[in-house]
Amino acid sequence: MSRVVVATGNAHKLVEIGRLLAAAAPDLTLVPMGELGVPAPVEDGDTFADNALLKARACAEATGLPALADDSGIVVDALDGAPGVRSARFAGDDADDAANNLLLLVRLAMAGADTPAARRAAFVCAAALVLPDGTTHVEHGRMAGHVVDAPRGDGGFGYDPLFVADATADGRTNGELAPEEKDAISHRAAAFRALAPHVAAALSR
Repeated sequence: MSRVVVATGNAHKLVEIGRLLAAAAPDLTLVPMGELGVPAPVEDGDTFADNALLKARACAEATGLPALADDSGIVVDALDGAPGVRSARFAGDDADDAANNLLLLVRLAMAGADTPAARRAAFVCAAALVLPDGTTHVEHGRMAGHVVDAPRGDGGFGYDPLFVADATADGRTNGELAPEEKDAISHRAAAFRALAPHVAAALSR
């Protein structure tokens, strides 16, 4: 068994997950949920883990395949943890990355957060694997840093052009990092690398 359904319609995320799992599961074939006709479930969980699990469970139940999902986003101290689980829908259910980024900058300005110290934030990820027999595994990752005052770089996706990780010593945003540089430090990388042994074990059954 090498096919695993992934609960995402985000092509960038699918590629990133494939990179992160390649070493542990080189024969893995990731199939996006839409390709198998699985509708996107409503993400109404209270936590990142809740949302990751409900998406993975929906895919596993609909397809009979192992299913992967993650829920991730940015939590900003000055905004009391917002956007949090609503990161992808911060500016509305149909919002794109540009709209979400703009709203984040507006909200920070309204909060008077005008220094890196006042703009402390972290990217958070919960990654879930659900097997057809109902077995579940969840792992977490976190990347601390701060939000800058204007987007920089055209790499990555989501809030990447606005975020400088503490681990990036030269002050580049995630949007300015090469994929391999981001993979070395990212919240999603930490979560999926922790999940990788479970994925490899599932494929070996």
